[in-house]
Amino acid sequence: MAIDLGTVNTLVFVAGRGIVLNEPSVVALETRHGIRKVIAVGAGAKLMMGKTPENVETVRPLRDGVIADIDVAEQMIKHFIKKVHGRSSRFQQRPRMVICVPARSTQVERRAIRQAALSAGAAQVQLIEESLAAAIGAGLPITAPIGFMVVDIGGGTTEVAVLSLGGLTYSNSVRVGGDRLDDAIASHIRRKHNLMIGEATAERIKHEIGAASGPQETLETRMLIRGRDLVDGIPKEISISQSEIVEALTDLVGQIVGVVMKALEQMQPELAADIVEQGIVMTGGGSLLRRLDEVLARATGLPVIVADAPLMCVALGAGRVLEDNTFFGVLSAT
Repeated sequence: MAIDLGTVNTLVFVAGRGIVLNEPSVVALETRHGIRKVIAVGAGAKLMMGKTPENVETVRPLRDGVIADIDVAEQMIKHFIKKVHGRSSRFQQRPRMVICVPARSTQVERRAIRQAALSAGAAQVQLIEESLAAAIGAGLPITAPIGFMVVDIGGGTTEVAVLSLGGLTYSNSVRVGGDRLDDAIASHIRRKHNLMIGEATAERIKHEIGAASGPQETLETRMLIRGRDLVDGIPKEISISQSEIVEALTDLVGQIVGVVMKALEQMQPELAADIVEQGIVMTGGGSLLRRLDEVLARATGLPVIVADAPLMCVALGAGRVLEDNTFFGVLSAT
């Protein structure tokens, strides 16, 4: 079993079956008499976000790509394993797991992920850097003597990696991802329109009209949104434009471009020559932000390609490692 334990979504790949689960990394907990009990995990818990009574809270156990609450993360992993195997299974055969981790995660963070998986029922846990898994999932021949650059934009982090001969020759990351983009949208609307919106609304705005730069056409896309007016405290509906969202995301898009430019400046000349020819490959949900590939291409002067099924590249790559022993060397047991 391979798990892409993401800040926003968790994907599970089972050998011989492919991706069998793709659910939000959210857990709903009910507190009674000082004891917290899990009442929903995944899609069901996400539907409760921002709508829970006082004794119920929704928790996202991962932040910036690493575990923030190990106990809740363990419960979430356990639930997903049970869902994949079937509730009647008593796990006579504990699964071997490959779990994706950010390349720059610390040993403490890696131990937390490993311990959560072992406690959830894994027999053996091996780790793989997300950028390596993303490159494999995107179909890049990473074992060849050719340099490739992958920009993986997830929910918590943007990882930039240069790969060659089956390993990372350079990696860097910035804690900018889908969550920060959502926060920036919500903050902009609060400042400009005195309207408070929730996480789900901010995410919907990003998906429907979010963009890294303005459109070429003169007719601008607009969207109706609802929230709570901060002046009089009553519900209110307003119309926002795509140019507003571009403005709200400018600083964060600049940080993504900056970490890519830093990687290009620091790489070896022969690898740079390969990347001029091969271009930059984007993976992760953040790569679907409209015109982000165009912004990167203009800034770098290089071709930028968004991988097929970018949301699934990391899970597919980890699954391929699980099934193909030629990739065994990219795994880590620590």
